[in-house]
Amino acid sequence: MPASLTRTEARARARAITVDAMEVSLDLRGDDRTFASRTTIRFTATEDSTFVDLRPRTLHRIALDGTELDVAALADGRFPLTGLGGTHVLDVEATMAFSTDGQGLHRSVDPADDEVYIYGHMFLDAAPTVFACFDQPDLKAPYTVRVEAPPTWRVLGNGAARHTGEGVWELATTAPLATYFVTICAGPWVSVETEYDGIPLGIHARASLEAALHAQAEQILTVTRQSFDYYHRLFGIRYPFGEYHQVFAPEFNAGAMENPGCVTIRDIYLFRGAATNDEILTRSNTIAHEMAHMWFGDLVTMRWWDDLWLNESFAEYMAHRTCVEATEFTEAWVDSTMARKLWGHAAERAPSRHPVAGSAAPTAQAALNNFDGIAYAKGSAVLRQLITFIGDDAFVAGVREYLTSLAFGNGELADFLAAMGRASGRDLSEWSRVWLETEGLDDLSAFQATGRVARSTPDYVPRVRRPHTFDIAGFTSGTEVFRVRGTLTKATQRWPELLDAARADIVLPNASDLTWAVSSLDGETLANLPHGLASIPDVQARAIAWLALLDGMYAARIDPRDVLTCVGRAWPVESNESILNRVSAQVIGRILPVFLPPGEVGGARAEVAAAAAELLRGAPTQGGRLIAARLFVQTVDDVALLRAWLSGEALPEALADDSDFRWYVVRALAALGAMDAEEIEYFQRVDDSLAGQQSALSALAMRPTAEAKAWAWRELTENRDRSNYDLNAIASAFWTTPDLDLVRPYASRYFTDIPALASWLGEDALGNVAALAYPLRLVEPETLDLCRALLSRTDLSPAVARSVVDAQSKLAEALASRAAFPSP
Repeated sequence: MPASLTRTEARARARAITVDAMEVSLDLRGDDRTFASRTTIRFTATEDSTFVDLRPRTLHRIALDGTELDVAALADGRFPLTGLGGTHVLDVEATMAFSTDGQGLHRSVDPADDEVYIYGHMFLDAAPTVFACFDQPDLKAPYTVRVEAPPTWRVLGNGAARHTGEGVWELATTAPLATYFVTICAGPWVSVETEYDGIPLGIHARASLEAALHAQAEQILTVTRQSFDYYHRLFGIRYPFGEYHQVFAPEFNAGAMENPGCVTIRDIYLFRGAATNDEILTRSNTIAHEMAHMWFGDLVTMRWWDDLWLNESFAEYMAHRTCVEATEFTEAWVDSTMARKLWGHAAERAPSRHPVAGSAAPTAQAALNNFDGIAYAKGSAVLRQLITFIGDDAFVAGVREYLTSLAFGNGELADFLAAMGRASGRDLSEWSRVWLETEGLDDLSAFQATGRVARSTPDYVPRVRRPHTFDIAGFTSGTEVFRVRGTLTKATQRWPELLDAARADIVLPNASDLTWAVSSLDGETLANLPHGLASIPDVQARAIAWLALLDGMYAARIDPRDVLTCVGRAWPVESNESILNRVSAQVIGRILPVFLPPGEVGGARAEVAAAAAELLRGAPTQGGRLIAARLFVQTVDDVALLRAWLSGEALPEALADDSDFRWYVVRALAALGAMDAEEIEYFQRVDDSLAGQQSALSALAMRPTAEAKAWAWRELTENRDRSNYDLNAIASAFWTTPDLDLVRPYASRYFTDIPALASWLGEDALGNVAALAYPLRLVEPETLDLCRALLSRTDLSPAVARSVVDAQSKLAEALASRAAFPSP
């Protein structure tokens, strides 16, 4: 594995050189494995030596100021440069390898029409697999890119693309960019293009998704326009990168990537069939998130990866704010509670937790592991607390100063806090220490009978006085009977307003989700939630109640059976699709297969299926009915009914000919042992798309036979031709079986075979596979023992180590829950 750049090395190189210009030429017309790359780097050196980053298949030529250098000097992804001082020109010619793991220059073949699509994803340190560069975020430079491609292809990138000849594209020279923002997207894209407020806009997708692209283009473009208007007003700075393209890219590891001028987005966000409002909100939030990065991250970039929160926390916060204030998605903060806070709270409970800012990132690869729910969800919540502390006007003024003073350069935490301090007239050093620089998730409790409000802090957190500004709301019989707000600055305080308020059956701390903390429920509230949760009139408070239930279950304070009781009574009459969808995902992903003892799962599945059937009959929205139908097919054991739905009989309205929903049914039948490989392959031929291919892999891996599991494990661990999405599909399905003895022998194999994938799979993709393939369903001390043995090794990939640590934490939670709440 090439050496990962250290922070010390990055600082030294930033002192040694300035990158003046980058010229990159790529020839994509070769074979299906490699492409030609030529780079010219113009730079100025103030010291005698440095190194350039380069990870080629074959290095053909490297010349410094016209003098040929020995290509054999390349080692560990670095080429040493000596005899420097003054201005220089470095020319590099190499053959590079396409990837199939979503990093570098990814090549994907669409089975629907055999068309090829290529996109660049240089985050976090993949740029040297595409072109020679000084690969660190604070050596920004303007890029001029030239691409040769098959004549039927279109090329898009950071600069406006101009077709200058058959298959030849030249991209306009960009503003200064960090290496990890550079992209090119090439292939026979279908497009919808327009202009808004002087900004050329384009959305692009694979040819086989043309119908979906055109059907959904107006909604996508509407959110794009609304986001531009909002950010222009808020930041007071015009969008600085020329054209604005959004490319829906196949097999994309992340949700999206904020490449200036050419955002790449996972193309499963172009929905082939019915979609819930929650899913459309997620896509809209992603659009607003990536656009926020054009200013916060792209215009001003972090100096080193320990301040990646400067990018992600801000964009996470700003996307939800934009959706609420500028689009139709006025309940976006509810989605933040249900989707993002669940993720962030889990990250805080894990041994890999870290502060929002200033967390150790000695190398670029180490920083990748902190690209998590803390950097996103906690950082966003902390920014909301900052605004409460200094006021929104001061926050906006500080952001404007930060962006204006550091435009096209780099910033860090000290710069951000200094701007906020000047705008607010307040010293933020203590606020930063307790909120940004100290890890930990506090626990808030409210005791109405005594008027006492308390904060407890985990044992692992240094003693800090972290202030929380939040509200407490009380509800009785579907009516809000009180709401009080205050700031908790001590471990325990009396709030007279709480004591004086009318008595309530349900009391919810942090009811408006204003702070970053767990909301603990008193015994009376917990007892009243099954029949009272659904009648809470405030949707945000309902989301907090669900979050509190799930947090309590994961902390072994609330019996998972009590959570399922709320699912049976409150979930079927819920109207908010974010709550419906995210609770459903927790039920399917963790409560049923992990937290309940195996002997109780069958009965619980039947109860959940009944709740799903109730919602299916009564949901007021099509999205609600879709969520219900998806949960129903994953929990019902009625093979005859599933067969009828597969053939289109008695299928819920709007799901006829919906290929994505058909795969839910196919997978359900496969998991029940009611569908063989030949029939699954038939449905793959019917749906000859990338989504169909990956759904078929999942179905094949779900079959409860020894032969099916053996095949799936070989494909997962030995087939190097599988793409990142193929591996994810197999890994996420493998452990699905009612008979754990069928897969138990693979538990030990996970801890040998999955780490070995590091020899050919990139860290980003490897982390996903390691998390999905973890034997979480084997809730046994022996699994923990295997984890500990693996983590004692010193040769683990950082991605594997982090995934195993986090998965081990989830397993430990399940074991603790089963011990606290054993079967009756």
